[in-house]
Amino acid sequence: MARLLAPSQGWLFSPGVDLFVFAGSALVSVAFVLAAPWLGVAGESPLWAWLLFVVCVDVAHVWSTLFRTYLDPEELRERPGLYLGAPLAAYGAGVLAYLASPGTFWTLFAYVALSHFVRQQYGWVALYDRKARVSPLERRLDAAAVYAATLGPVVWWHANLPRGFSWFVPGDFLAGLPSWVGAAALTLHAGVLAAWAGFQSLRVVRGEGVQVGKVLLVVATWVTWFGGIVVANDDFSFTVMNVVLHGVPYFALLFRYARGRLAEGGYGAAGALLRAGLPGFLLFLVALALAEEFLWDQAVWREHASLFGASRVTLPPDVLALVVPLLALPQATHYVLDAFVWKPGRQPALLSRLGWAPVDIRHPGRPLGAPHASSMVIPARND
Repeated sequence: MARLLAPSQGWLFSPGVDLFVFAGSALVSVAFVLAAPWLGVAGESPLWAWLLFVVCVDVAHVWSTLFRTYLDPEELRERPGLYLGAPLAAYGAGVLAYLASPGTFWTLFAYVALSHFVRQQYGWVALYDRKARVSPLERRLDAAAVYAATLGPVVWWHANLPRGFSWFVPGDFLAGLPSWVGAAALTLHAGVLAAWAGFQSLRVVRGEGVQVGKVLLVVATWVTWFGGIVVANDDFSFTVMNVVLHGVPYFALLFRYARGRLAEGGYGAAGALLRAGLPGFLLFLVALALAEEFLWDQAVWREHASLFGASRVTLPPDVLALVVPLLALPQATHYVLDAFVWKPGRQPALLSRLGWAPVDIRHPGRPLGAPHASSMVIPARND
């Protein structure tokens, strides 16, 4: 009976890919942080680390959303309002925030980014639960564990400002939270994670087994958020811990999706890019990321003259109020669209494109057995 009640393993991609992009990302992050003294890293991220982790992972993963959205002619025809309205709304909000003050803009941007990072970790766990069809109790415990692993360290961070790192710019998070609130947040987060671990252990004792990928994902989330925020106190450690676990799995998701969408045909420019395989996919994204960072450096930051050359551009504040939100638009649009484009309830073909549902060969892109869109409205899900 225990075997019958046990959920399927429910790997998202495959055992090897899941272990690589989730557990592997956390291990790589920890390894780089531990090796920092031997790498000559002291506090601030050196140029090579900025290129590797910020440009090639963080910024590049933002651009990978193109394969789900703007590079797909069919997708643009289906939801033109979303794909036109999202960047316009994000840009308008950014300009208004920057006109209020640059600090207001960066604070707003930091909290939107934080929400996106937290929700993405929840989204991975929700997908695991969906595939394994776990009980409502386990689904709630998994959600609580992810939010505890992420928000516990974040609340502690707010109660211990300033730290040796920031999300975007110094002072972007709001200070003033009492230190006891941070301690209470860590105590609560430890209790929630202990309850979650106890539940998973109980499954093993009962012979029901556990989803290895999901368990490692939750552990990896805690290791990178707690380690990068609470244990470490420098920019390099936070950057590595922050972006690798966030960006690398997203590359896997987008590449898997893009291959599934390519098999349907009519993928447009994205199809031509994918014919070069994973190297072409990644090189295209890195090229876009470098171009974006070149513009940031020339117009705003002026921090990497050895890579991009010295900037001769000096923009007045009123022009920066238009330029900075524009340069931030790819990232802001990624945050907004990511909340809409990964909901299989609104687009059943999404599951088949990801390889998580059999395909009806009579209707490519539609999961096997799925009713026609005109005959049934499927309620949206948050996962």
